[in-house]
Amino acid sequence: MSDECGDMKYLKKFPEVAFILCLAAGVTKIAAASVWLFPAQAATAAKPAGTAPVFTADKGKFRIMLDGNAVGSEDFEISPSGGSWMARGSTTAHVPGGADIRANGQLKLSSDGAPIHYEWSAQLQKKATGVADFVNGTAKCSIDLGTPTPILKEFTFPSPRVAVLDNNLYYQYAVLAQVYDWKAGGKQTFPVLIPQDMVPGSISVESIGPQQVQNATYESLRVNSTDLEILLYVDANHRLVRLEVPSSKVTIQRE
Repeated sequence: MSDECGDMKYLKKFPEVAFILCLAAGVTKIAAASVWLFPAQAATAAKPAGTAPVFTADKGKFRIMLDGNAVGSEDFEISPSGGSWMARGSTTAHVPGGADIRANGQLKLSSDGAPIHYEWSAQLQKKATGVADFVNGTAKCSIDLGTPTPILKEFTFPSPRVAVLDNNLYYQYAVLAQVYDWKAGGKQTFPVLIPQDMVPGSISVESIGPQQVQNATYESLRVNSTDLEILLYVDANHRLVRLEVPSSKVTIQRE
């Protein structure tokens, strides 16, 4: 893995399961220079704030597979909460030869899909916790490693509709599949934040039509960064059923 994807001074990664993080982490230098991977003239912009997607309540468990072998699972829920929505996930995983990992995340979203507040915790050899608050496209992030001073960073994005895609928490791709504007279709660009890494970036998301998987047909999305492709398969209500990363032989399957 590259330095951006694999070298994390304050929290060791679990690369076999956290592979998705390269999706945004690999664009750190580009994002820092305010040059986005998928400029507006090359892709349909994500829906502006104020045009609410239709969130669908969802609850279940994902099985995490690596090269056909189960290595972990994630319990998740997406549900309304007053005038906003809450998305939660809790992951436990283990790869032979690696350490056990636990990760939890709770994401509060406005009805138009923009994040409002995010809290996370991760346990490898040591525990770390963090929060991110979002206001008008600005994210204020902090990480607590049990030291006297937390790590603080602030990021400004070109849109308040930031995709939060954090380490080892795959329910956030279920949120992304619902925030995508299915009526508009085409390729849509989303700014991205990985709070555990404090890394910004950008992705494109594109509908590729119905696809057959294991004797069933699902609507599907292709998620791309510069060097990684992720496939999302959803049901008729746009609830995530399956996630695949062909290059890494990783599959996230709803149980």
